[in-house]
Amino acid sequence: MIQRIQTVYLILAFIATSVLMLFIPLWTLKTGTPFYFNQDPIYTVIVGLSTMLTIISIISYKKRQNQFVMGRLNIILNLILLGLFVYRSLNLSGDATAVVSEKGIGMFLPIVAIVLLVLANKAIKKDEDLVKSVDRLR
Repeated sequence: MIQRIQTVYLILAFIATSVLMLFIPLWTLKTGTPFYFNQDPIYTVIVGLSTMLTIISIISYKKRQNQFVMGRLNIILNLILLGLFVYRSLNLSGDATAVVSEKGIGMFLPIVAIVLLVLANKAIKKDEDLVKSVDRLR
């Protein structure tokens, strides 16, 4: 249901995690080549899982509790991804050609996704509380 605000937040999180990461480099190496997330299999798996969880959350709009849990798992995955990005950019191997010279805006896309997922979870919780309060009145 696109009219619910949490669906809009989830779609924006999907765009931030999957679509934008394909086009925006994480950082630029000293050789001048940009480094994208799909050049490392660990990043690819985590971004793929995050994208799948977001899509499943959008599709399962009737099961708000499952949607809320998937949002929490997605937040955890994005925090792990962000931690790996920061670790990799600060602590690379001794290879002089692979040292990060300039961090890209792609490193901050998980932060945007986390904020959007938190907003979606707040809206899901608000809907769940509303349904519970109406059920109590019956």
